[in-house]
Amino acid sequence: MEQTVEQKLKALYELQTIHTKIDKIRQVRGELPMEVADLEDDVEGLETRIQKIKNELDDLEDDIVTRKNLIRDAQANIKKYEAQLNEVKNNREYDAISKEIEIQGLDIQVSEKKIKEFGYEITTKTQIYEKALADLEGRRADLDAKKAELGTITSETEKEENELNSEADKAAAGIEERLLIAYNRLRGNAKNGLAVVTIQRDSCSGCFNQIPPQRQSDIRQRKKIIVCEHCGRILVDEQMALEVETA
Repeated sequence: MEQTVEQKLKALYELQTIHTKIDKIRQVRGELPMEVADLEDDVEGLETRIQKIKNELDDLEDDIVTRKNLIRDAQANIKKYEAQLNEVKNNREYDAISKEIEIQGLDIQVSEKKIKEFGYEITTKTQIYEKALADLEGRRADLDAKKAELGTITSETEKEENELNSEADKAAAGIEERLLIAYNRLRGNAKNGLAVVTIQRDSCSGCFNQIPPQRQSDIRQRKKIIVCEHCGRILVDEQMALEVETA
């Protein structure tokens, strides 16, 4: 059996009443869920950054070891070439070996310079790493505190919210899909979550714009679904609101 317009309006207002109660419970949490999410993002970002810096520090340490090995090899080569100088038979051999000794010496200078540069980078990155660790510790402490605060509030209201969500699901099941889609869209667009509102002092209680007398009369007759010309919310008369709230 198809619902009358009056029944549809009552069903919509009943759903709105339940959702308003849920909204009030969630308002108690305030910005806490968002703050927790932001802190979780901060912690994750810092952890990623710290791991990146640690990898860079490890790479620099490896680079220093590589350069020290190159120096050791070059020094060994110089000793070998210097020993060969005593056995040269002509100037051409002497010059060639001397050139190799010079090249090895230059390689040592380059590696020593690189080691100093790597050492400076390690010092700088270590300071950044330690600061990031301290920041991470602070963020984790803030996150734990916010989570505990949110957990306390949630545990106090969880049972009531779950019951209201069940009521809302039940109420929504009795509303035709087309109206429910419109209701959810209106509710999503409204800052205060109000999709169905009453007439108060000859005005829409959603946007507070005045409603013409003839339109008020049409709303009270409950013959068709009427929306506010200014905000688009569904309008019901105060008597209907009272009937739903006292049912």
